[in-house]
Amino acid sequence: MSARELYDKSIKPLPAVDRLRLAAMILDDLAATTGAGLDIRDDWSEDDIADLTAYSLKYASSAEPYEDSGG
Repeated sequence: MSARELYDKSIKPLPAVDRLRLAAMILDDLAATTGAGLDIRDDWSEDDIADLTAYSLKYASSAEPYEDSGG
């Protein structure tokens, strides 16, 4: 059974409060693990930088122009 199937069949029907408790339990369990098998890095790949740059440029082009208050 895939994670999606498990979620749709067993988790999604639960009340919101129970889903939040389950999410907290999962996060607590993950925080307690040694991280074996997880790829946790602080460095950015070239693709990460390109994605951030593209998003930043798109956001900047759609943002309202900055108006200087003349301070």
